[in-house]
Amino acid sequence: MNTYDYKMLIDGQLVSSPSTFEVVNPDTAEVIANVPDISDEQVLQVIECANESFKTWSKTSIAEREALMLKYAELLEANKDDIIDVLIAETGKPLDNAEYDFGMLVTCLRFFIEEMKRVEQPVLTDPDGRFHHFIKRQPLGVVVGYLAWNFPLLNVGYKLGPALAAGCTTIIKPSQVTPLATLKCAELAIEAGFPAGVVNIITSNNYDVTNPLLTSDVPSLFTMIGSTRSGINAMKTACTSVKHFSVELGGNAPVIVYDDADVKRAAQDLINLKFANSGQVCVSPNRCFVHESVIDTFIEEAVNHASKLTLGAGRAEGNIMGPMISSKERQRILSVIDASVTAGAKVELGGKAPDNKAGFYIEPTILSNVSLDMPVCTDEIFGPVLPIISFSDSDDIIGLANECEFGLAAYVYTESLRRGLQAADEITAGSVCINEAHYSVHLPHGGLKQSGVGKDCSKYSLTEYLTNKRVSILVKD
Repeated sequence: MNTYDYKMLIDGQLVSSPSTFEVVNPDTAEVIANVPDISDEQVLQVIECANESFKTWSKTSIAEREALMLKYAELLEANKDDIIDVLIAETGKPLDNAEYDFGMLVTCLRFFIEEMKRVEQPVLTDPDGRFHHFIKRQPLGVVVGYLAWNFPLLNVGYKLGPALAAGCTTIIKPSQVTPLATLKCAELAIEAGFPAGVVNIITSNNYDVTNPLLTSDVPSLFTMIGSTRSGINAMKTACTSVKHFSVELGGNAPVIVYDDADVKRAAQDLINLKFANSGQVCVSPNRCFVHESVIDTFIEEAVNHASKLTLGAGRAEGNIMGPMISSKERQRILSVIDASVTAGAKVELGGKAPDNKAGFYIEPTILSNVSLDMPVCTDEIFGPVLPIISFSDSDDIIGLANECEFGLAAYVYTESLRRGLQAADEITAGSVCINEAHYSVHLPHGGLKQSGVGKDCSKYSLTEYLTNKRVSILVKD
């Protein structure tokens, strides 16, 4: 794989760059590819071509966009196996997770162009009857998207789908850690027939070089998926002109397991969600509050269910969990575990790196006797560690759940409709799932507080790529 010549897509052409950077397979810790590190001149070129192509792409009909987007989806599916092999190599994902990641890209392309047909342009009543008022929806402009490494292709779909459907042109920068599958998909955008400059995918390991993508007054929307710190820094840099922002940032999702919950089902559900993608998921359950009367049953079932996981990547046999994305991330997680154990947490399962793996693996880890001041609770984990916190009837449990700067996702397990609706009303998060975690392209995804602004997925995401232009026509003097 390290012999493949990966190139960027700029202005309809696959291009290299004078310098490159390495990509590492987290399953083996080996370098698997070198990819272009975009130059200063190429950054200016991609801004110019995206701006120029917007003039014509924004005028195309929905039917024209649909034909290209559906053809692109078909080409992606025809090359699915090759793309997934690359995705597994750069992420260490198990096959089922890689297939989900890939599938969401194709799903988003089809969903958003279909949803674009349903965008309303409402007529507004004129009290005096003199004017005919209506709202006109038009493409916003050039979109710059910075993406995270945990779901490379899903993240592309979240941004490319609504942008193309709305008639915007795009400059997509995948994470420097996982750019390979995205670059493979870029090649197929040419074959699909998108006009030059509509889809641009660039790679970089130097934020100083790519900063003009943020500081230029050409882009109308900056969108990203990443950490809160990275999002704030990027938005600060971009505030050289008026721009729209849609950013999905950090999360530290609370879970509340009440005493009347189906405890075993809750434990199994949360283990499945927690250790999916090795815990490297923005909506992963982190602060798991379990009522004191059922906590022993919960821990027993959680440990039993998590013990069935084995470590591996790709097409390995069994119910497998992959590695952390890098050695640095693994060491960060191990330090969080050690600091929390020193502060009094008890290791119920895992807690260390395996001795028999070359890659960046950590054992599935469950901690009990956790308090909210421990490192495992104060910061987003983004790794395969589930901290369990006991609560009692005397605790303001929703207040404790909200005691966090983030507000992306939350989970509640209870058989009481009253408790469920109260939690839905009072928990400050962009999504609250009761008795089962559920995510889908037609459901809005985004956060409150320091978890971001705007939405991915659903019709609410699409509207962020469109204007709200009010038109008034005098019809009666």
